[in-house]
Amino acid sequence: MLDGVSLDQLRTFITTVDEGSFSAASRKLFRAQSVISQSISNLENQIGVALFDRSGRYPKLTAAGVVLLADARNVVSNVDLLKARAKGISAGLEPELSVVVDVMYPIDAVTQVAKEFKEHYPGVALRIYVEALGGAMQPVLDGRCSVGIVGSLPHIPPTMAHERLAAITFLMVCAGDYPLASQQGVIPKDVLARHTQIVLTDRSDLSKGREFGVMSPLTWRLGDLFAKHHFLLNGLGWGGMPLHIVRSDIENGSLSVLRIEDLPPEGLILPMSAIWQMSSPPGPAGRWFIDRLKQIPSPTNTIPAGKVRSGPKR
Repeated sequence: MLDGVSLDQLRTFITTVDEGSFSAASRKLFRAQSVISQSISNLENQIGVALFDRSGRYPKLTAAGVVLLADARNVVSNVDLLKARAKGISAGLEPELSVVVDVMYPIDAVTQVAKEFKEHYPGVALRIYVEALGGAMQPVLDGRCSVGIVGSLPHIPPTMAHERLAAITFLMVCAGDYPLASQQGVIPKDVLARHTQIVLTDRSDLSKGREFGVMSPLTWRLGDLFAKHHFLLNGLGWGGMPLHIVRSDIENGSLSVLRIEDLPPEGLILPMSAIWQMSSPPGPAGRWFIDRLKQIPSPTNTIPAGKVRSGPKR
C-alpha cells in the first residue's frame, strides 16, 4: 500500500498542518472539506499510522505525525527540486555550478552572491572551493570547476577567458609587539631579511620554481590563509595579508602595517578576475554568478587613519 502514496496526499497533509485544520486546508486548496478529510484518511490507511488526533475541536498531530511530517516535507521538496532542475536542463541551464575561489577574495562577497543564487536558481547545485595561488586555477584547467575566481597568480593561461572583478588591497603586516613594528620609517629590505616571513604556499604545481612577494630568506610556509593570519597575530613573523581580513586587527593594534622599501605605503593592489576555459564557457547560472560578483563593490581599500607610520624624521 505504501507504493500508492501520492504527492497530492503528502501536499494535502502538509497544508492541513500548516493551515491548522481540515476546513482551512480546503479553503487553501480550493477543495471540499470532505475531500481533504478523505485524502488524509486514505493516507493514514495506506501507511498504517494515525497522523492526527481528531478528539478535539481541531485535529492535532500525533507523535508519529510529527515525525512523518518532516519526511513528507523532504519528499515534496526533493520532487520540487527535481522538477526545477529538469526544467532548467531542458532550457539549457546547467544542473550544477562549481566555482573555485582564491582565498584572497572577500568571502563576504561570495556568500552574498551565493545567497541570492539560491533564490534565482533553486534547481542548480552549487559547489564552492577555496584555494590559494595555483590551487584556484588548477580545478578550472582540469575541468573540475567551470568558473574560477583568481588573483594570486600574475599570469592567466591563453586557453582561459577572463573578466576583471573588484581588486583588493594587500598589505605587509606584523604583530603589534613584533620587533619590526617598532622600526622607524621605511624598512630596508636587508632588515626584513633578518626576520621570518610567513608565506602562503601553493598546493598546485602552477607556480613551481617561482616566488611571489618573498623578501626574506627566512620563511615559514603555510597552506592556509587562516593559519597564516593566526601566526602573524601571535608574533611568529611578518607577511602579506588582504586588508579586508586584517582591517579590524590593524584598528585595534593587534597588527601593524609595515612600510617597506620600494612598496607603496597604501599597499599593493591585487587584481582579481573570473576565469573559465574558452572551450567551455559558463551556462546561464554561471554567467549570472560572474555578473553578480562584478556588481559587488570593492571592499574598503583605505588603511585605517593613523595606522601607517610616517617616514624617517629629518
